[in-house]
Amino acid sequence: MAEESRRARVRALAVVAGLAVVLGPVAGPGAGPARAVVPPGFTEQVVLAGLTQPTKLAFAPDGRVFVAQKNGIIKIFDSLTDPTPTVFADLRPQVYDYADLGLVGLALPPGFPADPWVYVSYTYDGPIGGTAPTYGDSCPAPNTCLASARVSLLHISGNVMNLPERVLLHDWCQQSDTHSIGDIGFGPDGALYVGGGDGASGSVIDYGQLGAPANPCGDPPAPVGGVMSPPTAEGGALRSQDVRTPTDPTGLDGTLIRVHPTTGQALADNPLAASADRNTRRIVAYGLRNAFRWTFRPGTGEVWIGDVGWRLWEEIDRVRTPAVAPVRNYGWPCYEGPAVQPPYHTVGLNLCRSLYAAPAGTVTPPYYAYARSQPVVPGDGCPVPAGVISGLAFYPASGGGFPAAYRRALFFADYRRGCVWAMRAGATGLPDPATITLMSNTAGGVVDLQVGPDRNLYYVDLTGGTVRRLRFG
Repeated sequence: MAEESRRARVRALAVVAGLAVVLGPVAGPGAGPARAVVPPGFTEQVVLAGLTQPTKLAFAPDGRVFVAQKNGIIKIFDSLTDPTPTVFADLRPQVYDYADLGLVGLALPPGFPADPWVYVSYTYDGPIGGTAPTYGDSCPAPNTCLASARVSLLHISGNVMNLPERVLLHDWCQQSDTHSIGDIGFGPDGALYVGGGDGASGSVIDYGQLGAPANPCGDPPAPVGGVMSPPTAEGGALRSQDVRTPTDPTGLDGTLIRVHPTTGQALADNPLAASADRNTRRIVAYGLRNAFRWTFRPGTGEVWIGDVGWRLWEEIDRVRTPAVAPVRNYGWPCYEGPAVQPPYHTVGLNLCRSLYAAPAGTVTPPYYAYARSQPVVPGDGCPVPAGVISGLAFYPASGGGFPAAYRRALFFADYRRGCVWAMRAGATGLPDPATITLMSNTAGGVVDLQVGPDRNLYYVDLTGGTVRRLRFG
């Protein structure tokens, strides 16, 4: 029983990896660096504790702090010094809390609290469009965890959810315990953006041939005698390329979408707004493996995505103009990081072959990628080989807080390495990979980064059940 419990804990700790089978737990005491490091003048401290696998943090303009837990519970702290939070919502009956799956996204609208809604994204224990969870919270075998995902609105009065959940979107078909729904947030244009994973296996090549029955998400062509043909397959990880297969309805796996925050429909100025397919109209970026965390670069409409890799690379993707054509394809599963993805290349998939033969620029390479086998910064003390990019946050261009060298910097985190780095701005104002410095190598199982209203950097530690703060001075 002790070994069974240990294995269950290890699976649960793989929340963002999309690789629950092959990655295992985050580096912890005894497995991490010998010497804790933060830059001179900085201190790291726990500010909220006693949480159960927290996944997401949101600061309200009135000082309240919202924290989502993987199991579906959302807590409200009246401030960062409040030791006794209020349970705002309990979505455990409908949240699929298993391995990589659960409640992972939470956002407050720009007009909050006058606009009294809380937005959430989570894995749903049932089929797309289902009205009641049906599958149960334990997968009977690998690649048989048929599930979907939701974006919902929760009405708030005081610190209480006082109306039934309002489901805004329900899609993202998957059959694995990985790569489910991702982050949710509002852009400077007032639109609602949502990222999602490919819903495919994190341990083996998956083009729709897995599961019993195979291809439960119904991606064409139908298997013959239970066998899916690799050349013509469109399932599994290839759902990230679904916008390129117009003969069947488009799913939202492996995409970033831009929708109206109260209707869930594509905005009229979306690049693919003229499509006859309602999901295609919503998509502003695709070819992503697991867009778990992303952020906007201040002063622009750019979206910067932390796309969780498979075996070789972790990448940061830049979507320069999400509301302007063309919609960018980031290449997964045909590409990973800056190169062709070797195992998927060998299978001979037509959807990948056509990308390999396409003109330069058809696939958008990552802005920055780091190899799982190498340190981000030589000597940073972060465990390798390992990698799960799990948080992104830009520092403001002006104001107090951190030293001027960090203005416009992009902070990014890795769950498996337990580290946070800063990519400082270069001469162009964009983050410069040549300037990356280590900010913390003891960040724990970090799954979210936020710059708080006090201009300090906050991160959510899923494995430690805490919210931590990195402050200067």
